[in-house]
Order: sequence, then C-alpha cells, then structure tokens
Amino acid sequence: MVRLHWESAGSLRSQTSVSARIRAAGTMSASRKAEDMLQELAARLQPNIKSLIVSIFGDAVLPHGGTIWLGSLIQLVDPFGINDRVVRTSVFRLSKEGWLTSHHLGRRSFYSLTNSARLRFEAAHRHIYAEARKPWDGAWTVVLTGGVDGETRETLRRDLAWQGFGQWSAGVMAHPDPDEASLRQALTDDGAMDAAIVMRGAAAEWMRPEALRSVISRAWRIDELAADYQSFLDNFRPLWRIADQGELSPRASFLTRTLLIHEYRRAILRDPMLPEELLSANWPGAAARLLCRNLYRRVQIGAERHLIEAIQTAEGPAPAADPAYHERFGGLEPMERSFADA
Repeated sequence: MVRLHWESAGSLRSQTSVSARIRAAGTMSASRKAEDMLQELAARLQPNIKSLIVSIFGDAVLPHGGTIWLGSLIQLVDPFGINDRVVRTSVFRLSKEGWLTSHHLGRRSFYSLTNSARLRFEAAHRHIYAEARKPWDGAWTVVLTGGVDGETRETLRRDLAWQGFGQWSAGVMAHPDPDEASLRQALTDDGAMDAAIVMRGAAAEWMRPEALRSVISRAWRIDELAADYQSFLDNFRPLWRIADQGELSPRASFLTRTLLIHEYRRAILRDPMLPEELLSANWPGAAARLLCRNLYRRVQIGAERHLIEAIQTAEGPAPAADPAYHERFGGLEPMERSFADA
C-alpha cells in the first residue's frame, strides 16, 4: 500500500515584505491542504509501485536528460511511503522486463530507458500531452492478424491494444486514427510485418450507425472507460480547487503532478480517442483532459523546481527540461520566466 508522509512546511525562507509573507502563508496553507488530500487519495488508489516509477520516468526523468541516479529516484518516491528496498526491487524487475537499462559509476547506479521503452514513451506522450484531437476523416485503420502465428498474434494483440486498438472480432483490430510510426514499429518488433494485413478506409455511407456503436462499445469497453474518467474527475477536481487558491510548495507540486499523470495515463492509454461523433454527448473524457491540462499547468513550475534540486546524474545536477517538455498540453510556461515574474 502506498502512503504519503510529509515533512514540516516550516523550512520556507523568512520574507521581509508583508506581501511576501502573505504569499508564503498562502503557499503553506494550500500545500498543507493538498498534502492531506494527496495522502488520502494515494492510500485509496494504491498505485502499483512499478507503474508509478514508469510514470515518473516518462513525465519527469525523460525531459531532464533521461538518466537518474538510483538515490535520486529513491528520494523522489520517498514521500509516497515507498522504501528504498521496494524501489530497488521494482527497478530490478523493470530492467529485467526491458524497460530500464543501467550503468555504474563507482558505487552509484544510474538508470535510463531502453531504446524500445523510449520509443513507446514517445508514442504515449503524443497521446497523453496532446493539446486537442484533430478532426476525423471518417476512415478506420484495420489490422488483420489471422495469418500471424498464435504466440506472436497474442503479443501483437497486446501491443496494439496498448496503442488504443480495439478488437472487433477474432483476428481483426481497428483504430480510427492510430500513430502510424508506432503501428509499424509494433509490427516490426513482433515479427508480424510479413503476415499481418493493414488496411485503411471508411465505412459505407449506408451503414446504420447503431451497428458501429455496438461494435465500439464491445471492442473498447466504453462504459468502463467512461467510469474511469469519471473517477479521475471526482478524485482531482478537489485538488484543482486547492491548487487554484494558492501556490503549492515545490514538493507538493511534484507529488500532485506525478499522481495526476499516473492516474490519467491509466485511462488515456486505453482510450482510442474516438471521434466526438461516435461518443455520447456528455463523454467524460473531454472534461478529464481539460482538468488534467489545467492542473498540470498550474503545478508544473513548482514541480520543476523540485526536480531540478532532486535529480542527480553521472554528470551532476539534471539539465533543464528539453524543448519538447514545454510543448505539452499546448504549451507550458518556462520556469525561468516564472522566476523573473516572482
């Protein structure tokens, strides 16, 4: 079970101006409320520890050079109540599973994503941090896997499902607008490029929409996905109200951002991002994306301050976030500008 624990917020530097003291008091108050809510939320959600570490690598480590000292990683997850032994075990297993690779400098171990994991993360990032979905052209990409050997077919099915493909029937998977590079990479990695058939086209104009909605409901378990999005909204709307009342501390900002993206990732990576015309009028995925974007933007600068101090690499402190980071959710404010405005 993951339980957050917190240090005293009394380490803020003394301020000389009245306005600075008011801002500091507001930060402490909002941070305390956020920390209490995060503690309750983490205990209730009980995030998988390996999956949480994967979320941290993708959201926080990758933009800062992609490599982190194991001690820094232990420090980052410590407020979640995860001890160093569990972190070491989880990292070892992620390495065995092909997600992480390591190198050693003296007695220190440094971890980064493998090449294949990095490609998966890049595809996932285009899904998670996109500003908005583009208009649909009405066409479907269909992958026929009947000619693929049994064990390879199952591996391919899992990989395509991870990309948002739905299984329409045995040996038939479909997606309205997949990432073509990721699809080709999966077919290549799974050894199915010479056996799988990929086609793209639109349904006949005279087809009844009820038939398509029925297939969509079965292939993607839309009701379950809607329930997951609604739970996300219920869990993080209160945090947005707190974050909007005052600036959170750097650590509270990082913890908020980490839990936010971790829980959003669990839903969004199963979402095929179906066109609006194929979804219900009150589809909760749209509201979930808006909430995630707004809360991420609200806490990201504080989170970056925490990361810059916490992450150590073989070359010393972590570099500043790369340009791609600042393109997330349609654009993020640079940390340097926030210091200038403070």
